[in-house]
Amino acid sequence: MTKPQMIPDKVHLVGSIGLDTVEEVFRTVGRLLGRRIRRVPDGEPGGRRIWISWQYPLLRASPFLKIDSAADRVKSTLVPTLCLGDAVKPGDIRFSELGYAREARASYQDFLAARKRRELPADVRFQVCLPTPLAVTYSFCAAKDVAAIEKAYEKAMLREVEMLSHAIPHKHLCIQWDICTEMIIWDGQMPDRYPNVGLSHPEIMARVKRLSAKVPKDVELGFHLCYGDLDGKHFVEPRDAEKMVDLANALAKTVAHPISYLHMPVPIARTDDAFFQPLRNLKLKPATELYLGLVHAADGVEGAKQRMLAAGRYVSGFGIATECGIARAKTPDMVRKLLAIHAKVSREPSAAR
Repeated sequence: MTKPQMIPDKVHLVGSIGLDTVEEVFRTVGRLLGRRIRRVPDGEPGGRRIWISWQYPLLRASPFLKIDSAADRVKSTLVPTLCLGDAVKPGDIRFSELGYAREARASYQDFLAARKRRELPADVRFQVCLPTPLAVTYSFCAAKDVAAIEKAYEKAMLREVEMLSHAIPHKHLCIQWDICTEMIIWDGQMPDRYPNVGLSHPEIMARVKRLSAKVPKDVELGFHLCYGDLDGKHFVEPRDAEKMVDLANALAKTVAHPISYLHMPVPIARTDDAFFQPLRNLKLKPATELYLGLVHAADGVEGAKQRMLAAGRYVSGFGIATECGIARAKTPDMVRKLLAIHAKVSREPSAAR
């Protein structure tokens, strides 16, 4: 007997939203999604639109780094690979502000104004999405120097978390770690892309544990598992949900901070049981919300419903999302179309939640 299709009442926005201003993001999201959203990002407009790309100029400006003229691998980012500068020792490297906290402080004022105008639900949190230091440094730096550069960049990123936590009231704040490079390493399908990193699963978890430990207990913490989104396409498609379930279970076991939510992408082609069956083995804490990134513009409402139905045979109570950020939508109309699909396949919860 087929289970009735679940109608979710939770929608998650992964991070980037291809609208022109922060004010427009809050106004549009609030109007189309209402109380379905628990958290709202600022949409990462301007230079932040393509995830970590805006960090490259910061790295390039560092006096401790230079362009690696003997780079041994082609970068998908199509920018010159960086390495340690002449006579620079690993212990010399340091970074100043990375810009995440400074951007968030400004957007938080827009968030407060939108709530005051009742464009956003009164209990929604302000979501700040942060990449892991490994993602930034391995994307732009030579493999031979990644370990040293990552160590210094991690210190700077943890200062960003501290600044965020000082600037924004904890009851309003949610911090999301974007787990991309680690997810692809964990999946194991692209060994040629990560030839010299050699990170074991325990080493990946040690990094995430350090990052999460700096988030204050009363600040919400979430994780976005990501297979990349360069040019709106995953670097590699997950064979099924098994590797994401493995990583999610490791996070639940390893991270001491309560995990408020976890997001997993679902490729557009997957409406089959084989993809979703591993979700039966998911061992998240009861308070952790699960979001499945099953909304796609290409097949709209019907495609989302098919994937929801397939997922519902193996896991219940999940919310919905796109598989990654929606800044790749080239026009505001496409963004609104995607948000409207979320609204059509979900329902608003009751006022009390």
